[in-house]
Amino acid sequence: MTGTALLMIDMQNGYLADDGVRDALGWPPIWQLDTVITTCADLLAHARSHGIPVLYSRVVASQAGALGANPRAAQQLQSRASRMPEVSDEQKQWKSQIMDAVAPQPGDLVLDKTRPSFFTYTELEPLLRNLAITRLIVAGLQTNVCVEATVRAALERNFEVAVPEDAVSTDGPALHFSALNSMRVLYTEVAPWRELVAPDAPWDRAFRTPDYGRDPQYWTEPTPDAHHD
Repeated sequence: MTGTALLMIDMQNGYLADDGVRDALGWPPIWQLDTVITTCADLLAHARSHGIPVLYSRVVASQAGALGANPRAAQQLQSRASRMPEVSDEQKQWKSQIMDAVAPQPGDLVLDKTRPSFFTYTELEPLLRNLAITRLIVAGLQTNVCVEATVRAALERNFEVAVPEDAVSTDGPALHFSALNSMRVLYTEVAPWRELVAPDAPWDRAFRTPDYGRDPQYWTEPTPDAHHD
């Protein structure tokens, strides 16, 4: 697939950790995480065997510390600090690394980021331009956060974008499916990964599917009240 790259978003050990941090923050487990990890591994293997460049994002804390964080988010995290379990420096380092099951291979690129979008404050865009990339497959975690933020940023930069619906997930199916629909409305191609990488895949569902990403039944004509005079 000439001109296509795979962006693998934030597939880090932190999502595997059973250290009580997500509970303390009030975050539920990632929906179908094991299945998504396996699917991402299959997608990565296909990309490498077909010469599709693979670029990983790895979310890290800003070197500016609290000064570099979103003030509102930092305030919320600070308010929950007393509930946070103790995590060693060694464990923090492990949590920041890419999962073994989807680990980068020679030739892949890994870029650190400090914001939800892979494009913000990183060298991603110049790398893609230098590789003559025009199409992006965006997979990984989380559907409604860093995946969607990256998709929106890519669309603003005039890339064609697809999201493999079976290779992304988030904090439950409701957020997952609503985020996929939000991206569909923006003309993102959403389909199982094998369809997206098929030879000459047109990525044109948004242009040939009525109400793509929308619920046409959200409003109907009110039913007349039979008892109303």
